[in-house]
Amino acid sequence: MSAQLDQVLAQAANDPDVMETQEWLDALEAVIETEGPERAHYLMERMVDLARRRGAHIPFSSNTAYVNTIPAHLGEHCPGNLEYEERLRSWMRWNAMAMVVKTNRADGDLGGHISSFASLANMLGIGFNHFWHAPTEDHGGDLLYIQGHSSPGIYARSFLEGRLTEDQLLNFRREVDGKGLSSYPHPKLMPDYWQFPTVSMGLGPLMAIYQARFLKYLHARDIAKTDNRKVWAFCGDGEMDEPESMGAIGVAGREHLDNLVIVVNCNLQRLDGPVRGNGKIIQELEADFRGAGWNVIKVIWGGYWDELLSRDKDGILQRVMMETVDGEYQNYKAKDGAYVRKHFFGKHPKLLEMVSKMSDDDIWRLNRGGHDPHKIYAAFKQAQEHKGQPTVLLVKTIKGFGMGKSGEARNTAHQTKKLDDQAVREMRDRFNIPIPDDKLAEVPFFKPSDDAPEMKYLHERRKALGGYLPQRRRQADETLPVPDLSAFQAVLEPTAEGREISTTQAYVRIITTLLRDANLGKRVVPILVDEARTFGMEGLFRQIGIFNQQGQLYEPVDKDQVMYYREDKAGQILQEGINEAGAMSSWIAAATSYSTNNRVMIPFYIFYSMFGLQRVGDLAWAAGDMRARGFLLGGTAGRTTLNGEGLQHEDGHSHILASTIPNCIPYDPTFAHEVGVIIHDGLKRMVENQEDVFYYITLMNENYSHPGLKPGTEQDLLKGMYLLKQGATGGKQRVQLMGSGTILREVIAAADLLKNDWGIDSDIWSAPSFTLLARDGQDVERWNLLHPTEEPRLSHVAKLLQGTAGPIVASTDYMRAFAEQIRPHMPKGRNYKVLGTDGFGRSDSRTKLREFFEVNRYYVTVAALKALAEDGAIKPAVVAEAITKYGIDPNKPNPVTL
Repeated sequence: MSAQLDQVLAQAANDPDVMETQEWLDALEAVIETEGPERAHYLMERMVDLARRRGAHIPFSSNTAYVNTIPAHLGEHCPGNLEYEERLRSWMRWNAMAMVVKTNRADGDLGGHISSFASLANMLGIGFNHFWHAPTEDHGGDLLYIQGHSSPGIYARSFLEGRLTEDQLLNFRREVDGKGLSSYPHPKLMPDYWQFPTVSMGLGPLMAIYQARFLKYLHARDIAKTDNRKVWAFCGDGEMDEPESMGAIGVAGREHLDNLVIVVNCNLQRLDGPVRGNGKIIQELEADFRGAGWNVIKVIWGGYWDELLSRDKDGILQRVMMETVDGEYQNYKAKDGAYVRKHFFGKHPKLLEMVSKMSDDDIWRLNRGGHDPHKIYAAFKQAQEHKGQPTVLLVKTIKGFGMGKSGEARNTAHQTKKLDDQAVREMRDRFNIPIPDDKLAEVPFFKPSDDAPEMKYLHERRKALGGYLPQRRRQADETLPVPDLSAFQAVLEPTAEGREISTTQAYVRIITTLLRDANLGKRVVPILVDEARTFGMEGLFRQIGIFNQQGQLYEPVDKDQVMYYREDKAGQILQEGINEAGAMSSWIAAATSYSTNNRVMIPFYIFYSMFGLQRVGDLAWAAGDMRARGFLLGGTAGRTTLNGEGLQHEDGHSHILASTIPNCIPYDPTFAHEVGVIIHDGLKRMVENQEDVFYYITLMNENYSHPGLKPGTEQDLLKGMYLLKQGATGGKQRVQLMGSGTILREVIAAADLLKNDWGIDSDIWSAPSFTLLARDGQDVERWNLLHPTEEPRLSHVAKLLQGTAGPIVASTDYMRAFAEQIRPHMPKGRNYKVLGTDGFGRSDSRTKLREFFEVNRYYVTVAALKALAEDGAIKPAVVAEAITKYGIDPNKPNPVTL
């Protein structure tokens, strides 16, 4: 009997007709050899389809064997000088380690990570040396989302390149004095270096997917040539448990983002222990990505395994590889060759026989694919050239590779940052670092002379790829003129008598005007999350179209209507469906396009305010880190504006969340002219002046008349507060009433009650941004603290109110903390009352909700009277009389508790 038949018998012991099986296999082999694997795949798919249609049950599996996707004989070898590259990698490993260890020997509280870069070094080296382009005239540059915890290795590379100094490395995680290096990739802190923040974990792969799609968007709309660019995102296998990491992979597959490569560093460990101790994370991820339409390339075994796998005629080695769980694989690399021989190869006598002539050291040298430059190069090359699908590389590595007993493949590897002298010595010896024994205790950095052949090679490789990476552009080269404020005249004028509109409608008028602007129109990026009809924006569907790379392959059901649903290959709207995280990622891609694409884009993302910053707060902070520029519009904002929807729809805190992001400029306008002035200011600052800020503007769907812009109030308005209406003079008592959003209208109504029912005059102040007033006050307070001998400055709110009389009352549709921000900055000695909507939302009419949360005109009136009573201007009995008059129940439970 032939050896080939022996193999068949071993693989299929229960096969009732081994000869027939062999005939089928021989036929398939012949097709592969003569007509190629594509033809073989087609025939197999046809046979499976036929079997299923005839009723055969054929279980589906999206997994392949636990071996490399690219067979050894088909893998391209790395064309570089591997001796030089290995030495360069070794020096980078050493310097990355030295940076972290020196930092923590000097100050043990600063932290840092060694093990992530240790497992990634080969992959990053191959990418930097052979694949990743810097921006040039001919190439827009590749975009790199680098695994956050590997930053010391990236700094170590830049140190060898001469881009960073030894002094900067010595100041790793010491940034306050202005010469340090950030802990992770932070564009805000290193604006010429890092392209993207990738910590918090999970945000990197999510943002990379939408970044890749935005490159397609720019190319389709003929704004920038992006067809030769790739987005590469590196993340850890433990990081893939973050919902953000996997939540959008279906988008990438559906949209055929072949300009995207995600590399999952599968070192089998997260911070506390194994990622899947009882399973196989690579197989799990393969099934997920393959099912989502991705091209999956597994790089599991290094070249030292090739000879063993070629001898595995009966498939026992592959079977044991598949059956061994990740917890065991981690254990093997934490031990030695003898342990691997006994516990891995010892699982089957034939495997022990297979390695009988190998020493324990030989067995220990059996490497993982992520540490084999040839395997990595072959995988990267296939990923770069693949068309029609996004690619994920599942690359098996060792956590803490090279750290020896101090961390290699151990559960403590992620947190290891303080190596003792013996561990430092072992690492020096393992990577042949030319540091003498008497210098080891200093853990010195190593950098050869500039004329060393390895250093010349390092620079030559980056020169061939257009320059050094990572690098970031601070400003776009282009300048786009912003039209005068008068372009928004339609929202600056008072509404006609009997005409009522909402601020949402005012926003739609503004964006429509911008879309028609000769300079800015093409750069506007409207972003929606399936709520266009809620915000009255469905008219844009037909006008500018919805971006879809396939165009529209169907006739829309509403084609006979004026505002039908139109998808287009060059559509301008990004319609993200019910997907706030995806929409925010698209917004970030557009809001940072000035840097990544040298094209200024103007994104407007409108959403239910309750489902905006609350839901994507981490991405909003990432946007701040990335110096994003654009507009976020929180629609149907406020706790009492969205009547009838209930607790999870009513927003009383988005402005609190927005206030925490330093470069977010938040406004809660009441009137159309305020919206116009604010958006125009944002355009001037972000587009014309290219300032690194972004705007959060809340909008309401409540219709009412609008007074129009009073010339001369624009600057006060933008600072956060201006005099909307001055009350009558000559009365005995006076109060100052403040408000924002729709509740300002309740404040205006309260002024009438105070005048008509109690003879008290009121000045009415619109406060579109209590947050900006607070920031201004804090800045003034700081200046006064540090300049004690100079004349104290006044905050904007104090300047406006210092010449007024009476107590001050503020009411908003947000938590009291929103308006409480400005209490320290009020004129001294003034009584300040704040009303707000603390508590859970609920369904009802606007009138009932404002009564329930105690922010309506009657509560504003009572609060003003109470403040006057506290000031001794009226008797407390007047307050009690007002409570009775307005039907307020003094024993009503506090809405916060309900």
